[in-house]
Amino acid sequence: MEQETTTQPKELGALLLEIGVSLLASGASCSRIRITVARFASAYSFAPHTTIGPKSVTITLNDEDGLAIFSGSRSIPAQGVDFKIISGISRLSWNVVEKKLSLHQISYELDRLRSVKYYPRLVTLLFVSIAGAAFCFTFGGNIPEMVITFGATFCGLFARQEMAKQKFNPYICTYAGALVASLFAGAFIKAGVNLRLEHAFATSVLFLIPGVPLINSFTDLIDGNTMNGMVRGVNALLFALAIAFGLLTTLLVYNMNG
Repeated sequence: MEQETTTQPKELGALLLEIGVSLLASGASCSRIRITVARFASAYSFAPHTTIGPKSVTITLNDEDGLAIFSGSRSIPAQGVDFKIISGISRLSWNVVEKKLSLHQISYELDRLRSVKYYPRLVTLLFVSIAGAAFCFTFGGNIPEMVITFGATFCGLFARQEMAKQKFNPYICTYAGALVASLFAGAFIKAGVNLRLEHAFATSVLFLIPGVPLINSFTDLIDGNTMNGMVRGVNALLFALAIAFGLLTTLLVYNMNG
């Protein structure tokens, strides 16, 4: 192992960059990225200096004498949320510390993590819709409102997924999801159904709330990563505005007031 760490700093640095950008693209906070990269590097007796931008990761590896022997940077096109990648890389980092895995084994495990299939689309649609109905119940909705929220969430998420498959801008995808979901719920209100459907209309778009960017923005600001925290906060604000514009469009289409 000692021979590998002294003769392959470039391979290790490239692998750490791959790990860093994978975590950043999956929605990990800056502190988690730094801690995870440092855990990998320390297993091979290197001290990393990690700089994280809104869409880039730069890593410099120092040897035991403090001399820089590797420096590199990688960028990502966009960020999303993938807890499978985040948790998988975290477990892998502890395996490296405990079992002293080789660089080839780490690379193999990273490829395996990326190849793990997601849940079937229908399963995702059903369970997210059930979660939306549960939110409706939590906020005081009755059974009919929960059923309407289920349908609105299902249709809105389906529309958002379809637009994402066509490579539309993420904010446009969010706007479309909010518009379709609120149009579905608002149709029952406009039809004059003798039910109070305010809870269904309000909770039909909760599946679009940018929870992870908001949390990461707060934690990055607390940790002193001011620039990244502000960027993620503005990003979350834009998603919130897209949701608001989707609801506003529905109010205008159905001529709802109050």
